[in-house]
Amino acid sequence: MADLIFAWLVHLYTALGAVVGLYAILAIDEGNFRLAFFLMATTVVIDASDGALARAARVKELLPWFDGALLDNLVDYLNYVIVPCLLLLRANLLPAQDALGLAALPVLASAYGFCQRDAKTADHFFLGFPSYWNVVVFYFYALGSPPWINGFTVIVLSILVFVPLRFLYPSRAPRFRMSVNLLGALWGATVFYLIHRLPAPPHWLALASMLFPAYYTGLSLWLELRRVLTQGSADD
Repeated sequence: MADLIFAWLVHLYTALGAVVGLYAILAIDEGNFRLAFFLMATTVVIDASDGALARAARVKELLPWFDGALLDNLVDYLNYVIVPCLLLLRANLLPAQDALGLAALPVLASAYGFCQRDAKTADHFFLGFPSYWNVVVFYFYALGSPPWINGFTVIVLSILVFVPLRFLYPSRAPRFRMSVNLLGALWGATVFYLIHRLPAPPHWLALASMLFPAYYTGLSLWLELRRVLTQGSADD
């Protein structure tokens, strides 16, 4: 009985991410972007930890009729796509004349991305840009980048959702998991500090914090290149 309760509590924990996302929407609607980013960061903490809890609770074994992966995708689509796209609009981070159309691109592209059967591969990679729009929008806001650069970036990343490049799944990476998660934790703490300093965070620290996203992206692309080359050699 205790095991069943624990399993349901893990699913409740995941679902609470949607409640936090709702509060983030309300904060954005009130123009309280600092609070919105705090709440968005909180949803990342939930998302980063619920998988390990689910495996510890054996939710698939104890609750086989409940689709925890579907619940996770619903919550992630809200918090990684809808909430940051709303902030893009309310914070005027896009060119005014094209803002609605540009904000719609991640919504459409990520809807496709989340519905691919192999969006998360069997060997624990994301296929295509993994819709980290919350991170993208945070840096737009923290760095005060020009709207035209933001718009161009949104277009490029929306296209990359459809490109079958493989990106590391941080919490279940088959290789470099320790380094990715340790650096990710340090990066996360830095981001929380930067959010605390909004609307004027230290510009140098915001730029320095981008080293981790750059490391994550570079490592993912390097592993993908090695996989392609190895596969090509095997085919020969």
